[in-house]
Amino acid sequence: MTGAGGTSETYDLAIDPTRSTLDTAVRVAKLAEAARFDALFTADLLRFDAQGAIGSQEPLVFVSALSQVTSRIGLIATVSSTFHHPFNLARLFGTLDHVSNGRAAWNLVTSSIGEENFGAGELPSPEERYARAAETLDVVNALWDSWEPDALTAGADGRAVLHRDRVHPIHHSGRFFTVTGPLNIPPLPQRRPVQIQAGQSEAGTALGARYAEIVFTSLPTLDHALDFTRKIRAQARNLGRADGLPLIFSSFHATYGATEEEAKRLVRERRESLDFDGGRAQLADMLGGGVDLSELPLDAPLPESLLPDVASVNGRRGRVDIFTGYARQGYTLRELIIAAQDTGHWAAAGTPEQLADAVEERFRAGVLDVISLSGLADPRQHDFVVNGLLHELRKRKIVAADYTGTTLRENLGLELPARATAPVRV
Repeated sequence: MTGAGGTSETYDLAIDPTRSTLDTAVRVAKLAEAARFDALFTADLLRFDAQGAIGSQEPLVFVSALSQVTSRIGLIATVSSTFHHPFNLARLFGTLDHVSNGRAAWNLVTSSIGEENFGAGELPSPEERYARAAETLDVVNALWDSWEPDALTAGADGRAVLHRDRVHPIHHSGRFFTVTGPLNIPPLPQRRPVQIQAGQSEAGTALGARYAEIVFTSLPTLDHALDFTRKIRAQARNLGRADGLPLIFSSFHATYGATEEEAKRLVRERRESLDFDGGRAQLADMLGGGVDLSELPLDAPLPESLLPDVASVNGRRGRVDIFTGYARQGYTLRELIIAAQDTGHWAAAGTPEQLADAVEERFRAGVLDVISLSGLADPRQHDFVVNGLLHELRKRKIVAADYTGTTLRENLGLELPARATAPVRV
């Protein structure tokens, strides 16, 4: 959380794929830093698909470039543990932390697509992907901790002096990896980059409860948020972690209006322009794929026989759980397609003051610590976000007015985890 004990805000750096130039990203990054956003957030895709011909830039390279034109804003890169080796990940994020002077964060995902591009055959089961992710985090954290804080000091002549006896191998031999270590780059400004984890299936929640400092979630309603937060923090407490961890990070899909009527009109116009044929395919994806919705009437509920068993889905089970839950509540196909436009994320419409009410409700309920906003590239949206919503949240002491430190970890109010003091062996 930020200095005033309120929520932290990140900017979702989702650049239009037809215009995803560095110049555009630099402009947005500077706007976000001027508005005192705590971090820039980059998602990722691992294949060519309906996201567009350009798709997604490689996050680590992209935010490394942005680190050189900003000085305070954090840099969150989404990278999959399923298709990367932990020694490379430790070096990549460690280097990002160095070049940004302590502003790096890793949003760990286990991926639900992309296996066709990595020579791995079928995508491993969620249980297998999360087991690999857990071992990856054990290794990466041990590598970041393999240098004692004073392993590198300044000599009398001003040159760096390496104390080799303060740099330790980790001797890891596990199910997925064998890594001797130590890491071959110096101690990081944050010691460890901030660790974020995306995923809210049973396996994903268990991983987040054990390792994540922040969990990125799809929590469309307050009830979803209350249930998820209770569950993951109870698991974290049982593992001996501090109260309040992990922090809850929600994406906020906001529709802004100068008046409530304008916001409602914008929502109505968006729904009226929906391509429901394309929407059927998108909903099928939210249900785990493999569900044929092409012949179903729009204004009738989905037959129970079409709803998948969540445990059998080899993909984003958290998302499947949300949409099968909606279907069992009696949502029609039309209503489900409309809901799928926000892909299971939290959505609200109204004036900046009304949207601030929605944010405050979750904040006061203890289920919101970090919120993702977007829209700075558009002048009208920029005004609503910065001079409207953020101004209102700062007035209510929910969001801090300025940076409180020089590193992302400091600005989020996150303590350093205990060091890995012994070799890791699995």
